[in-house]
Amino acid sequence: MIKIVLKIILVIIVFSGCISCSDEVIQPLEKDESYPLQFPSYFPEMTFDASGNPITKNGVELGRKLFYEGRLSRNNTISCGFCHIQENAFTHHGHNVSHGVDDRIGTRNAPPVQNMAFLKRYMWDGVIHNLNEQPIIPITDANEMDSSMPDVISKLKDDQKYKKLFMAAYGDENVTGERILKALSQFMASMISADSKYDRMKQGKEIFSSEESQGMALFQQKCASCHSGELFTDESFRNSGMYYNEQFKDAGRYRVTLDQKDWMKFRVPSLRNVEYTAPYMHDGRFYTLEAVLNFYSDSVEDNPNLDPQLKQNGHVGIAMNGQEKQLIIVFLKTLSDKNFISNPKFAE
Repeated sequence: MIKIVLKIILVIIVFSGCISCSDEVIQPLEKDESYPLQFPSYFPEMTFDASGNPITKNGVELGRKLFYEGRLSRNNTISCGFCHIQENAFTHHGHNVSHGVDDRIGTRNAPPVQNMAFLKRYMWDGVIHNLNEQPIIPITDANEMDSSMPDVISKLKDDQKYKKLFMAAYGDENVTGERILKALSQFMASMISADSKYDRMKQGKEIFSSEESQGMALFQQKCASCHSGELFTDESFRNSGMYYNEQFKDAGRYRVTLDQKDWMKFRVPSLRNVEYTAPYMHDGRFYTLEAVLNFYSDSVEDNPNLDPQLKQNGHVGIAMNGQEKQLIIVFLKTLSDKNFISNPKFAE
């Protein structure tokens, strides 16, 4: 009788254990969904390779948390969002170049983070060709975050919040360098700015004023050979006749290629949201749009590498009078996207 009772108890225990195991196996994870990128039909073709890094709702959310995570830096104080501030179209407003850990001074002006999913190259010198790899530069740069991927992983791998986020995005809690970089790139790819007055004009929803139309015509005549297309950049590298900054000793594309022909050539930046992104140029030397246009009309240095567009018909620079400059600036302000710089989806 005792043996029979023991067998019954054993069967109940085993059966209960199987039910528990089954419950654990079929426990559903938080549902993930694909995150379709919304952009106008006139935008360029998307360059972001989603085949190896599909953009999902949970991946973007993990990337957003990581973008504002100070522990990506050596001393836990500098996040991506420290130098890329949303209200300034994700640039470092008020700083000509980035400031990093221990208030170290970088060598370059923080470029805006916008429409990255459509670009072919990243950084002022184009050293990065894949958005998935871009965050490794600031994370490891001694003057920015001064950290390493093993150090970042060691700080995040036991954090319960990140365990949950990695589980939701990737199906398990494993924190890896590849996953960190891919989540950050998913978030950056989602940061699309395409709701400026210029866009609404293109879509027939608004009409330009006379001054805005005149400014656009002047822009197309004097600036669009470099700032072309709907992102207002041809992504080329050009020497624009700026003097070599002895403080930062940055020769641009030359640092990547070591080809003397690339001396002082920098990537042509997008002009979307340019109203918000002062200071300007690779070293932040100009604090106003007026100063930028004054440089192009009066202060371009002739040198062997000077871009041919800035040396035509025996004239160095771009011929513009004061009224033309003001009209061009009126047009440039139509590229401002107020919804982008206030969208809570991109906020901390």
